[in-house]
Amino acid sequence: MKANYLRKLGALLLAMMLVFAAGACGSEKENTTSAGTEASTAVSGGNAAEIRVGSLKGPTTMGLVNLMKASEQGKAEGKYKFTMETQPDVIAAGVVSGDFDIALVPANLAAVLYKKTEGKVKVLAINTGGVLECVTGSDNITSVKDLAGKTVYSTGQGATPEYALKFLLDKYGVTDCSIEFKSEATEIASLLAEDPSKIAILPQPFATVAQVQNDKVKSVFNLTDEWQKLGLDSQLITGVTIVRSEFLEKNPDAVKLFIKEASSSAESAVSDVDGTAALIAEYGIIEKEPVAKKALPSCHISAITGTEMKTIVSGYLQTLFDQDPKAVGGAMPADDFYYTGE
Repeated sequence: MKANYLRKLGALLLAMMLVFAAGACGSEKENTTSAGTEASTAVSGGNAAEIRVGSLKGPTTMGLVNLMKASEQGKAEGKYKFTMETQPDVIAAGVVSGDFDIALVPANLAAVLYKKTEGKVKVLAINTGGVLECVTGSDNITSVKDLAGKTVYSTGQGATPEYALKFLLDKYGVTDCSIEFKSEATEIASLLAEDPSKIAILPQPFATVAQVQNDKVKSVFNLTDEWQKLGLDSQLITGVTIVRSEFLEKNPDAVKLFIKEASSSAESAVSDVDGTAALIAEYGIIEKEPVAKKALPSCHISAITGTEMKTIVSGYLQTLFDQDPKAVGGAMPADDFYYTGE
């Protein structure tokens, strides 16, 4: 028991260092958090291996809620145990220790984990596109160029928000924008509530929550659109789904089934906004169903796999690497980082 405790403690410490180095988008805590929230394991699936899935409270789990409900009701084909956390270091620790078989994490953190574990994780899919938005009550901000000479509040120092924003500022020639980082999205929402003329970069669904709290605050542009306007070969993405290489080798059919069911869940999140919003509120990802319904279409939930996934993820990571190698663990992942199903 002592050895197991030390193993998990070591894994947690390693993961905390990984996240400190790479960080993650959309990991901010809300006022009421429920770390370790679990959905019931499905009773279906016959003798198939149970998959322990870890995800973050936010867009990545929003795309999974339909599968979580099916699993809870015993209607899923596979056998799953879902755990939702508020911080990426806990998810990373679970992957390193072997407590999670599959995890939904920020794309750059996946690359860092690949480097630190010497290739013991693989990417299965892209689960969310870019979810970062610029929110403010000012009528003078409509694009990245308008941030010149301004102070911008943001979460995610050393993480996706910082890397993406600084990359865009550089590409659009903005050299005098001051970025002030805060630890939580709720802190920034309070600043906007007091003074809506302030400018902030927030991930969904927190950007929508800030707008609901103060009707003078609006989303003036999203970083995904600004990235695409540059005409680059890469896309801004947020979340990917990874699997422990050892688990994949031993349970390839179970993993393929998960990809299938997770993709179906994501498709339902896009096509059935009302039903998915109700589940998002039920699982406590967003407290109020109307807010979840409003935020859902802006979360860019997806299920991109195969060679298309590899092209998009590698292009995004290359962009981050060119700006700051430590963002992806100091080196670009090799081809075996990508599971294309072939």
